[in-house]
Parts: sequence; C-alpha cells; structure tokens
Amino acid sequence: MSALPAPSLSPFGTLLRQWRRLRRMSQLDLALEAETSARHVSFVETGRAQPSRAMVLRLAEALDVPLRDQNTLLTAAGYTGVFRETSLADEEMAQVRQALGFMLRAHEPYPAYVLDRRWEVVQMNAAAEAFLSTLPVAKTSANLLRLLLHPEGLRQCLVNWESVAQAVLTRVQREHHATGTDPTRQALLDEVMAYPGMPQPGHPPGPAAPTPPLIPLIFERDGQRTSWFTTIATFGTPQDITLQELRIEFLYPADAQTALAAQ
Repeated sequence: MSALPAPSLSPFGTLLRQWRRLRRMSQLDLALEAETSARHVSFVETGRAQPSRAMVLRLAEALDVPLRDQNTLLTAAGYTGVFRETSLADEEMAQVRQALGFMLRAHEPYPAYVLDRRWEVVQMNAAAEAFLSTLPVAKTSANLLRLLLHPEGLRQCLVNWESVAQAVLTRVQREHHATGTDPTRQALLDEVMAYPGMPQPGHPPGPAAPTPPLIPLIFERDGQRTSWFTTIATFGTPQDITLQELRIEFLYPADAQTALAAQ
C-alpha cells in the first residue's frame, strides 16, 4: 500500500516555513518565542489551522520579519496588510524630513546621506554631494553600490577598494538574505557582481592578516589622501515601511589629517 502524499502547504504556510528556516528556528523555537504551542505552529504551517490576524503578527514578530514582509504574510493568510508605506514627500512625513535634514546639516563638513533598502541615495548633505557628484557614474545613478563598486565610481580613488568592496558585499548579501527576497535588489547584486575585478563576498582573510577594529575608506584624490569610517543610524520603533527601511550613514574622519582637510 503506497503512502499518502504529504499535503501541500498553504501560501501562508509556505512563507512561514521559509522565514522559519531563514531564521534557523524549529517549530518549537518559534512556538516558544511567539508564546503558543508547537502543535499550533505545525497546524498553521501545514494549513490544518487558519491563523488569526493577531497570530500572524505574533509569529512575524517572533521571526523578526520586516514590516513589508509582514504585510505579505498577512495577505497570504487572507488578511489586509496593516503597515503603510508612506512617501517621504507626503505632508505627514514633514517631521521626518525635518529630522533628516537636521541630522545631515549637523554633520557638516563631513559627508552624510540617507539610503533606502535598495541602496538608493534619497537625500544627502552638501559635503556628500560635493564628494560624489564628480564621479562619472553619478551622472546616471544615485545608487551607493554603483557609486562605490562601478569602475567609474569611487573605485577609481579608493586606495583599499578590494577590502572595502569585500566587506560591503558581505554586508549587503547578509541584509538581502535576512530581509526576504526582493527581485530588484537581487538584480542590483547580480549587476555589481558582474563588474570586472569584483572580490568574492565573505571570503575570509589569510591567517596572518591583521584584524582591524574598523575597515576605513582610504581615498586619494588630487594628490590628497583622506581616511574615513562610517556609522549607521535608523529610526526607532518604526510602524511605517518607509521609515523602517531608511538608514542614515555618517562618514567621520579616521585621522587628524582628514579632519583638517574637511574643514
């Protein structure tokens, strides 16, 4: 007697399993984190039980699913998404725009810029504009990955380009895998990985290589060398998709010579 075929997962169950495996959590792990039973997690994953809207959100929170993908989970379970994606140009984002402008201006004379989830530069201060606008690739793209990795971008003047590129690619791929699939972002990764001379992300350094506390960005332009490190800021407790996906990057001088040159 042949065994019965395993039941196919529901759209919600398929997504839930994908996120659970992405987070490397068992059904029991997820149940404990979401304060429910492993049996119930199994039932909603296989489609034997229909999760409530509240349960979908509890499971998504336990899995640390981004707001955009929480909406996708809700839709797959038959509910309407609850998180909005508001344009920065909307009136209700006026306070956010004011805060972003304040942070960017306050960081002068050092470069700072605002990025979305696809590494598009949505806002920058005057120092960043002066630094990036002279690049040939900046005439056709405002995407930071292209500005950094394209042969006609910062690669031309970044002394330690290979080390920086390797670190950036590793970070981007981790972000990409941690925040769900995005065809546009995957296409961008495929594009930059096809640039000539690209290093392989995540390749470990040799055993004798020193491990610095930070990888600086060392530029040499017009006979002047400057060295920078970056920090990243995000909005706390966002309930809007746009806000959750924004990040502000600040460049700081890594030595006194760079600080003096930036004045």
